Formats: sequence, C-alpha cells, structure tokens
Amino acid sequence: MTWADFYLICFLLGLALSLLSVLTGSAHLHLPHAHVHAPHVETEGVPWLNFGTMTAFLAWFGGTGYLLERFYAVWFLVALAVAILSGLGGAAIVFWFLAKLSGDEQALDPADYDMIGVLGKLSIPIREGGTGEIIFSQEGVRRVSGARSDDGTAIPKGAEVVVERYEKGIAYVRRWEDMAELEAGLKPRAG
Repeated sequence: MTWADFYLICFLLGLALSLLSVLTGSAHLHLPHAHVHAPHVETEGVPWLNFGTMTAFLAWFGGTGYLLERFYAVWFLVALAVAILSGLGGAAIVFWFLAKLSGDEQALDPADYDMIGVLGKLSIPIREGGTGEIIFSQEGVRRVSGARSDDGTAIPKGAEVVVERYEKGIAYVRRWEDMAELEAGLKPRAG
C-alpha cells in the first residue's frame, strides 16, 4: 500500500461518513450507534471533537494528501504536514459552522411566556358574556388569543386590555382604563 492509497482511503471514508450523516439526518433514520468517551474541549456547548469535525478532517486530510502524493512530486513529510493542516482547516470550518448554529440557543424561561399582566388590544370585540380576540406582543413576537371579559361586561374593538388570568387558552381581560382608575383609587394622591 502506498501513501497515495492511504490518503485515498481516508478521503473516501471521510466523504462516505459525511454523506451518511447528512442523509440519515435529513431522512430522520435512526441507526445503531456507540458512545465513545473521549476527552473534548467545548465552546458554547459544541465539543471540538465530534462526528462532523472528524469526518471533515478525514475528507480534507485524505483529499489533500492524495493530490499531493499522486500529482505533485513533494517530499513525504511535506505532504503529510500540508495534509494535516488541510484536515485541521476543514474540521475548523465545520466546527465554526456548528458553533454558530448552537450559539444562539438560550434556555427558555416559563416566566417570559406568562400571560398574566400582558397588555394587548382587542382585534375582535367582546360581547357581554361572549368571547373576542386579543392581539399582544410577547418575546418580540406578535401573538393572538381568545379573550373574555373578566367581569362579563362588553369591551369594544380596539380597546387596550390587561390579562387578569389565563385558563384553557382563553385570556380573561380587563380594560386598561379600568385598571388605571382602580390603581388611582387605591393610592392616595399627592397634593
């Protein structure tokens, strides 16, 4: 076996494993797998040594080494060094891509999605004892929900309302003006 053959085998193995991982990931196939515990360094939750970086290293290392051995008359150690650097470069590109994908992930906080106290506007009026619709913004996203008056009174379209409670997908709301008047009545006025 020559060095060109070795590099070609590394390239084909890296390419085949990369294609297999892409195809099984997009087709949602679950193949048997083994857990290998190797020391790794993580950056923002992505380990440096993972399946994607290993297959990229093999493909780039093998491809560069094969081309240098087969078509260029370079010394064996120079070809090996350039192939290793090329493999590390390919692995670094894959790692950078994976780190960028997972870098925006944040743990969800249920308090960020609590409906009580949310300020919104009625897009469909609430009839007396009936149901309307509220439009509100939560976590930077415009959302809608079914809404009923907390005290059963009618509330016209376009009125600003505050969610008092949220049960079974329905927001029980009160007019913003009523809340302000209630607040003003409870606090002593200065002056």
